[in-house]
Amino acid sequence: MGYISLYRKYRSQTFGDLIGQDHVVRTIQNGISSGRIAHAYLFTGPRGTGKTSTARLVAKALCCEHGPTATPDNTCEICVSITAGSCIDVIEMDAASESGVDDIREQIVEVTEYRPMVCRYKIFIIDEVHDLSPKAFDALLKTIEEPPPHIIFILATTEFNKVPPTIRSRCQKYEFHRASLQDLVGRLSYVAEQEGMRIEPAAVAALARMADGGYRDGLTLLEQAILTSEDGEITLQQVYDQLGLVSEEVIDTLLVAIRESNVPAIMETLAAIAQRGRDPKSILESAMVRLQDLTLASYRAAGESSDAARTASLHELSTRLGREFILRMRGDLAEAFKVIRDISLPRLWLESELVRLSLPRTAPRAEAQRAPEPAAAPRPAPRPVAPVVEAAPVETAIAPTPEPAPVAAKTSVGDVTVSPDWIAIMESVQSYSANLHRKLQGVELQTGDGRAVLRFERNIDLDWFQSKPKAIEKLRELVQVRLGSHMAVEFALSKREVQDEQPESVELPLEGDRLEALARQVFGLDGPATR
Repeated sequence: MGYISLYRKYRSQTFGDLIGQDHVVRTIQNGISSGRIAHAYLFTGPRGTGKTSTARLVAKALCCEHGPTATPDNTCEICVSITAGSCIDVIEMDAASESGVDDIREQIVEVTEYRPMVCRYKIFIIDEVHDLSPKAFDALLKTIEEPPPHIIFILATTEFNKVPPTIRSRCQKYEFHRASLQDLVGRLSYVAEQEGMRIEPAAVAALARMADGGYRDGLTLLEQAILTSEDGEITLQQVYDQLGLVSEEVIDTLLVAIRESNVPAIMETLAAIAQRGRDPKSILESAMVRLQDLTLASYRAAGESSDAARTASLHELSTRLGREFILRMRGDLAEAFKVIRDISLPRLWLESELVRLSLPRTAPRAEAQRAPEPAAAPRPAPRPVAPVVEAAPVETAIAPTPEPAPVAAKTSVGDVTVSPDWIAIMESVQSYSANLHRKLQGVELQTGDGRAVLRFERNIDLDWFQSKPKAIEKLRELVQVRLGSHMAVEFALSKREVQDEQPESVELPLEGDRLEALARQVFGLDGPATR
């Protein structure tokens, strides 16, 4: 026999081998044992979690010579033929390549009229069923709704939402979960031992994390590591080189350099990573995975690592970096990961981006905008004018809008007073959305009387913000988290902007007798006015 890939060689052959899907195994075994066998099953879940393997196990359980049984013997002729994929009454279809209505009619609808030749049931296993065309689903619908008693359908899909509701409602649904880190580590260690390989525990953990909950992906990565190993041993560095990833130690050095604004260390670390042939995108991936672990350690959440030394190291590093820095970096690197795909010089761009992120965060306004204005020439003192007794000019007064009085201690920057609360809120906004953070540059926070008023410098910025209900809701939430849920959050123009937009006072011109009377009063002339 030729070489068989690990994911095929170590495919689950009994329900006991099916790891991490106990809820599925228990329900199916109970149904078979009690004789309550459904005519259609729908298996849904991420790739590589055992959907097709379970479909074959169900076929064995139903068609075993000693069944139907919840524990097929795997030794009878029917079980052996199902394992080999040669059973004539167990028909497997790949909907990705046989998605047309003619395929469904020829291979399913017309075949259901005939009874099974060898087995107890004729079983149709349709993988990736969501790829069937709408017409194919229509052709399949009537058969699934009322199939003959000897027909059983097992549908498998990774995209449950693409399966029509008319099909879903006629099937028993079983949802497969991603494998836990412990389950993957155990499975990979077992397979490596069976293959006669020695593998470092840290290397197994790295492969398990990169598998992202998929058993098949984990076995494929292990197979690649076995092919590149020397002397029958797999090391952590070999796994990093194989996957094109950056080691956790190097990522930790980079994060600490960013936290301490050590620009030379950032550039040296990136240069060393580039010399090892790592792609800038892989640097971001490795950093985001590491920041996820640090977030769990910072909040002391129940992680999946069983290594006490690694857990202690994560707690120490998360304390050194700080929770706020970790959360902010996760948001910044996620934005960078979306942008880097369209960058023509990704390595240089990533270097400049990380240097920018290392710079100290300041108050919301840019320093260039805070530069003090040159001293203006002193204005001449206004000439005193005696008050007008008669016929005073008429003014149209505009009452200013009452403003809440500031209550918190504030930091004065140039001609703007910046609240420490607003600085903290802007840090949270930066972690949520870099675009929203840019739009809020120059906004001032004023609090008092149970109100928090955010004043915009320009009317165009206020109009943009008011057209974004999600941004309003998020900012209101961040303000209330900082200042208290009792605060009413309002949005308005700044006082300076309102004053600039107010029309000037309207005065009636002085003329005739009123002008002459005012002139006599100013110059102290006595006597009646003359014409």
